[in-house]
Amino acid sequence: MDRLTALSGPDRSRRRRRSAAAQARRRAGIDYDGVPESLADAAIEPGDPTYRSSASTYLRGGSPGLVLRPRRPTEVSDALAFARRHRHLPFGVRSGGHGISGRSTNDGGLVVDVGGLNRIEVLDRERRLVRIGPGATWKQVAAALDPYSWALGSGDYGGVGVGGLATAGGIGLLSRRYGLTIDHLRAVDLVLADGTQVRAGKEENPDLFWAVRGAGANFGVATAFEFEVDELREIGWAHLVLVSSDMAQTLRRFGELASTAPRDTTVFFVTGRPRQGQSAVQLFSVVDAQDPEVIVDRLTPFTELGLLARERVVLTRYSDVMAQAADVGPHGHRGMGEPASRSAFLPVLGDEFADDAARLLRSGLVHFFELRSMGGAIADTPADETAFAHRTPAFQVTAMGADQAALDVAWDRLAHHFDGLYLSFDTDLRPERLHDAFPPRVLDRLRDLKRRYDPDNLFRDNFNIDPSLDTQAGTPCTAGPTDEEAMP
Repeated sequence: MDRLTALSGPDRSRRRRRSAAAQARRRAGIDYDGVPESLADAAIEPGDPTYRSSASTYLRGGSPGLVLRPRRPTEVSDALAFARRHRHLPFGVRSGGHGISGRSTNDGGLVVDVGGLNRIEVLDRERRLVRIGPGATWKQVAAALDPYSWALGSGDYGGVGVGGLATAGGIGLLSRRYGLTIDHLRAVDLVLADGTQVRAGKEENPDLFWAVRGAGANFGVATAFEFEVDELREIGWAHLVLVSSDMAQTLRRFGELASTAPRDTTVFFVTGRPRQGQSAVQLFSVVDAQDPEVIVDRLTPFTELGLLARERVVLTRYSDVMAQAADVGPHGHRGMGEPASRSAFLPVLGDEFADDAARLLRSGLVHFFELRSMGGAIADTPADETAFAHRTPAFQVTAMGADQAALDVAWDRLAHHFDGLYLSFDTDLRPERLHDAFPPRVLDRLRDLKRRYDPDNLFRDNFNIDPSLDTQAGTPCTAGPTDEEAMP
């Protein structure tokens, strides 16, 4: 077994003493003196000098009442026991703290930060099987795998933590060629709501393994993932900046090019508010090829989407692409505010959507708009194999702004274009979002499993699949769990 990364934790032999001034900043409703001994020394309270570095996330400010930082699975069990005694509090689980949906921090509640569970190791070189802790970042994972000429597709930003993405889906710059991140998952170690440590895979707890690949936040805290990774040497990487004076036409043409590109080519489209009738468009692309002529041939059509203002096209390693993300320093994240974000899957980017999206951008409500190309290998996995069931859309689309209510109204007007949503990128907590994210049969099955694995609904603050509700009617359910044999 090759150990790539192993970070040791602090000495937990003594409970930290806090001044009267620090204790005065404690939040009501939290039994600070009852923090388990295994977690007490590393726990962070509002009066601690390091509180600011743990309160905020990448995108938003936060003011949790207590941050617990387990470094091993037994300590995760201790943290969940503490959470069960504080069910009146908001409760979040955090890996890298990048989460756009905002559920990894809160106001006055409890956060369990698994950033210390960040070991990366090779289990089987022949199978390319690796074990990764949820607290590692994808930048660290890419760097650790690179000496083996291996890679694991992982979104588009290396600063994201493994835990959140690996339980939600993982739509990235390698997805059209190699599939979603969850498609490479072979097993996961979890701590359930009652503190039980379990392992889930195709042979062991297969129902739980199905659920955590797309709805993992509702079923437990992952303490380790086992992935079968891909061989990958050099790739073509491009960052193109163009200027468009006709956003609707640019979107139409991008839709045609991106959805019909060979599966070795994945292109993400980013833009924002137009200024004086002009819009800046950024294209981020990976071409899984080593021949420069092939790379140029794949990308050349995209240069016609507008006036090409800047281009960078290189033959490089995937680890270098992920390394462009900034490291989280000793002062942690410095996010501020409460940005609003909406997400959807788009079956096809047609003329009507292009016109409506251009109109939305002109409204000024959206400062960040992204289209992630899907298709290719994503659709190779059957829809019923994972709780992530949206395998056939052409794009995943995200829009971010400052006003949640106004963005919701504008986004709802576009709903007829969409088929589902990606929960990781959505801050709208209305219950109907679950029905967008999970088709009825999938949500039925998830509720059945929730009744089995988290019947008291401890994991309730991240797009909660409430076990007490009936999926179809949204009313309290009195029936017991469905037998495993009866599940789809």
